Amino acid sequence: MRYTISATVFLAILIVVRLRRRTEARSRVDEAVTVFTAVVFGVLIAATAWGRAILQLVGVAVDATH
Repeated sequence: MRYTISATVFLAILIVVRLRRRTEARSRVDEAVTVFTAVVFGVLIAATAWGRAILQLVGVAVDATH
């Protein structure tokens, strides 16, 4: 039996692990790496059906506030 993991799932796990760390222990480089990882995660998830559903939900929320 072979197990596979997608890059999106790996990045989601990495982001959760990195954000659980204490804020005081982070350097500027560490914060930049976390932001870069989150941006790459956003780009990867945007092309999926789940990403489009999130985009629609955010659009509805924005329309409701204006």
